[in-house]
Amino acid sequence: METLEAYFRANVFDFTGAFKAEKFSGGQSNPTFKITAGDTSYVLRRQPPGKLLKSAHAVDREFKVINALQDTKVPVAKVYHLCEDTSVIGSMFYVMEYVDGAVYWNSSLPEIDSNEKRHAMYQQMSQVLADLHAVDVEEVGLSDYGKAGNYFERQLSRWSKQYKLSEIDPIPDMDTLITWLSNHIPDDDGKVSLVHGDYRLDNLMFSKTSAEIIAVLDWELSTLGHPLADLAYQCMQLRLPAHIGHSSGLGGVDRQALGIPSEQEFVDWYCQRAGLDKIENWHFYLAFSFFRLAAIAQGVAKRAQEGNASSAQANKVGAMVPPLARMAVELIEEHQ
Repeated sequence: METLEAYFRANVFDFTGAFKAEKFSGGQSNPTFKITAGDTSYVLRRQPPGKLLKSAHAVDREFKVINALQDTKVPVAKVYHLCEDTSVIGSMFYVMEYVDGAVYWNSSLPEIDSNEKRHAMYQQMSQVLADLHAVDVEEVGLSDYGKAGNYFERQLSRWSKQYKLSEIDPIPDMDTLITWLSNHIPDDDGKVSLVHGDYRLDNLMFSKTSAEIIAVLDWELSTLGHPLADLAYQCMQLRLPAHIGHSSGLGGVDRQALGIPSEQEFVDWYCQRAGLDKIENWHFYLAFSFFRLAAIAQGVAKRAQEGNASSAQANKVGAMVPPLARMAVELIEEHQ
């Protein structure tokens, strides 16, 4: 801790006051800490310890994309410093401002006291997503942030390989899913945008007093890709039941009674803001999202087995994989 404090004082501008560090609860991937110096707070995001899969936990990429988005319509925290010297705390990390807002884990938003506000919050979610996909990547210096074209083909290859590397017990539905997705990749339509890769309610920080989103969090999986990947991933999250994973979806929930839009309404909002007439192959994008989340969860479970996952809940995350794969296979079967 003394080494980290000395590093902060030497490298973070205007860092003064008594040093204190505490770990945030939640999150499965990159351990995140609140650093306090006197009356000022910062956030530190680091790679987890132990052996890491290739390209995983790239906090340097997180730093780069958040820094690039500082002057865009996408709300992000200010970033201050990237430390690539692993000798300081044992892994790479970066420092950003502490944004004081509210994060919600339940998609039905039980903490919100009016249907009108819930409705407005979901509208904000669609607006910020459309704003993200409208960012001119060349203008903000992210033209080299990923490969252009064949996004789903490359993503399917990447996550299939990482899933197999992380596999603990065979899951037949995952094998079925990988085969079906490989055989049904839509023709490349040439659309390329910055994608968040994990766009969902609990990765958004809202104002404590309004429906405004004040920061988009957790950019580890961001890249250049297809905008519909983010849209489908968000909608997939809303399809999940309450008992899967660390956040609660809207499976079986009466959305209308809560002022929450239907999936079609949410998609229509996004399409209107993004200038799209319609979306073909929607079930492919949804099924791909289920597969990708399942592959990520399997990676967390593997790290838990090896003793280096960043959350005590990591073992529970592994239990998500079979039901996620089952939901995707059922979705495919509905459209055959």
